[in-house]
Amino acid sequence: MASTTALDRDTLPESIKPINYEISLYDIELGGAYSFQGTVSILSEIVKSSKEITLNASQLKLHSAEVSLDSQVIKSSGISYDDKKQRATITFSDTLPVSEKALVVIKFQGTISNDMAGFYRSKYKPTVAQAPSVPRDEEFHYMFSTQFESSDARRTFPCFDEPNLKATFDFQIEIPVDQVALSNMPEKSAKKSKDGFQIISFERTPIMSTYLLAWAFGDFEYIEDFTKRKYNGKPLPVRVYTTRGLKSQAQYALDHAPQVIDYFSEIFDIDYPLPKSDLLAVHEFSHGAMENWGLVTYRTTAVLFDEKASDAKYKNRIAYVVAHELAHQWFGNLVTMDWWSELWLNEGFATWVGWLAIDHIHPDWNVWPQFISEGMQNAFSLDSLRSSHPIEVPVRDALDVDQIFDHISYLKGSSVIRMLATHLGQETFLKGVSNYLKAHAYGNATTDDLWSALSQASSQNVNALMDAWIRKIGFPVLTVVEEPGQISVKQSRYLSTGDVKAEEDVTTWWIPLGLQGKSGVKEVAAIPFNKKKDIIREVDDSFYKLNTDNAGFYRTNYPPARLAKLGTQLNRLSLSDKIGLIGDAGALAYSGEGATPGLLAFVQGMESENNYLVWSSILGSLATVRSVFSGNTAVIDGLKSFTLKLISPAIEKVGWEPSANEDLLASQLRALLILTAGVNGHKEVVAEAQRRFELYTSGKDESAVHPNLRSAILGIAIRNGGDAEFAFIKKDWQTTTSIDGKEIALRALARTQWPELIADYINLLFTDVAPQDVHHGAMALAANPLARPELWKYIQENFDTLKKRLSSNMIVFDRFIKTSLQKFNDRQTEMEIRTFFESRDNRGYERSLAIVIDTILGRAAYRERDAAIILEWLKANGYA
Repeated sequence: MASTTALDRDTLPESIKPINYEISLYDIELGGAYSFQGTVSILSEIVKSSKEITLNASQLKLHSAEVSLDSQVIKSSGISYDDKKQRATITFSDTLPVSEKALVVIKFQGTISNDMAGFYRSKYKPTVAQAPSVPRDEEFHYMFSTQFESSDARRTFPCFDEPNLKATFDFQIEIPVDQVALSNMPEKSAKKSKDGFQIISFERTPIMSTYLLAWAFGDFEYIEDFTKRKYNGKPLPVRVYTTRGLKSQAQYALDHAPQVIDYFSEIFDIDYPLPKSDLLAVHEFSHGAMENWGLVTYRTTAVLFDEKASDAKYKNRIAYVVAHELAHQWFGNLVTMDWWSELWLNEGFATWVGWLAIDHIHPDWNVWPQFISEGMQNAFSLDSLRSSHPIEVPVRDALDVDQIFDHISYLKGSSVIRMLATHLGQETFLKGVSNYLKAHAYGNATTDDLWSALSQASSQNVNALMDAWIRKIGFPVLTVVEEPGQISVKQSRYLSTGDVKAEEDVTTWWIPLGLQGKSGVKEVAAIPFNKKKDIIREVDDSFYKLNTDNAGFYRTNYPPARLAKLGTQLNRLSLSDKIGLIGDAGALAYSGEGATPGLLAFVQGMESENNYLVWSSILGSLATVRSVFSGNTAVIDGLKSFTLKLISPAIEKVGWEPSANEDLLASQLRALLILTAGVNGHKEVVAEAQRRFELYTSGKDESAVHPNLRSAILGIAIRNGGDAEFAFIKKDWQTTTSIDGKEIALRALARTQWPELIADYINLLFTDVAPQDVHHGAMALAANPLARPELWKYIQENFDTLKKRLSSNMIVFDRFIKTSLQKFNDRQTEMEIRTFFESRDNRGYERSLAIVIDTILGRAAYRERDAAIILEWLKANGYA
């Protein structure tokens, strides 16, 4: 039977639907080939009679298959494979009749890979002795876990691996008696099997999608806490598991998880639906984390924190990632998108509500200004390209899915949710969300289902408001023209290349204007704008601002004089307003709808600013300008002088030593300013960083480098040093037991200015660095103008080897290509990249290649257009 092929997707035939899986894994080879044997019994409904069953299987060998119908057993007559579609077809001599309860039993064999997908092994260097049975080689020990999203359950057992083919799962696994097994549900039983082994069985899961099934085993230990709320009459146990020796670093995550579960249970008005919540640190991980129902898995830097050795900035990441994944336990797990084209329903919502939870727990963190500074600006960057895609995007099959786990699904999705929640009111919005979750619990839903629930809760036509935001590419820029007492506002699509064509500018978005400065009105005027052009009357000429708190996902292009005036009215602007204005000014300079001198003049007035998030936005915008104009010595030298004058008062104020009870943002500000001063040549800062580095490396004073300043001091030492500094930090990378220390050292090494050390680093990156971390090094090399072309040269000369090493998990290779190549700023390299890839099979990363090409063309156009006017402004203001 042919598969069901809709216009936008290639799915399995509809002749059979799963009800329950019983999965048993045994005879696991702990070493060597790492093979395993398995049996899966799938209780199914046969809805159409057929002589074959087609299901998903990839990298598996199916030994036998049979179907039990009442008392009849029908054995298969053949098994064939379609490797490209990742399917196996089981044929039968007799026709399988329609049946409400048919048991499909398949015996199979698989391999525990090292690809960070399917059922895989992770290597690690333990800090304490591990259980005798833990596999090891001369250098590493190994733990085992699963990663099935989006479409890799099929790598581990034959299944109907599509999100709307939900079922329940019974799982058991044979493991050594001195190791611990985990799965979505609590352990049901443990019984001895062959010598030294035991079979662990788990309780049946709720009905759920295959990609949410999970298990793990290894020499695990845990710390435990309980929720304050009661679930089924008792507090919920929450555990964080690690390999032996690391559980003390799990406390920070455990401090947050129970609070988050209680908070979501309250705001969704639905209790957490499982009997336990486990979090597991996994040593090799392609993503940041994975929301497996009841057993969430995390990259170590997203869940472990050493109070003595870790950089405090990782606290922010851990708190947020814990919240994001736990949000999925409702939004994604309890209610799942119908197909991957609506991935944003999972990820956009979990991103927004994850930040909402952290704002609830840490109101002092200024979460929403952070979201605007980091989340929204990254979404704008991708969505400003021709190669962007709508939030809801056609997805044909498994390889297509992986490419849309991107800033559009996560960050644009969450940005438009935030915009809608602000417009409807948070209480109304969450009421609609609760109704949506209750209506579709344990099932699948679509974007239109969410809009329907929100429309009912708010008495507004939400679909009409949001349709263009979800189903059309891009976002608008509002261009403002002033007349006395009024403004005219025009919306058009924003492209970072500044060359939008008429046929690309046909969408009219609903835009909440959020006007401050409506004459005679103290509060914000919530003015809906759904025309291409309109006039807003009764506007206060002395002060007005659109898009209050940057709640709307759009940019605003003010007349230059108005932007300059807002720069003198900073006391009337919120943190979010300041961050939004900086981002808009930088983006409009980039596209040519504004000018770089306007950005420089605006931020020039912010030297007395004391908030980390505003400084991060200022320096991020300046870093983009510096990156684009790298190679233009006169402009770069002028920008360095400008930057040093701008930050000097703040550097003097923050100093080098933390104050007692200093908050998270203050410590991040100090690190940011010191690193910025150092890389821009601030002599006193460079000298002090080198002094502290020498005390640290010589062993005279290991406290000279505070964990929060580790990234800054190492970066400055490498940039201004040579062989000795490089050798020390390289050794530090090799030997550190700090969870985040490896990441910090890897980034710092890439700042070297010496060609031979750049070559040494590239060799390290592609021989010793784990695939999960290669993108950290590639990103850091690409940010170094001296290293960028050397990295590209290496990629060209070693492409087949690199692709073979990294593309067994296409997410890893796709991320590597994008981070390595998108910082170029000249048309010649763009042509080289285009030519190099045009004759190759780029399936699985073709979207990223298009993004790279678009990004470089935008940077090249900006460089060609603004070089002269930037230099002129820098000279006129005494910086060049």
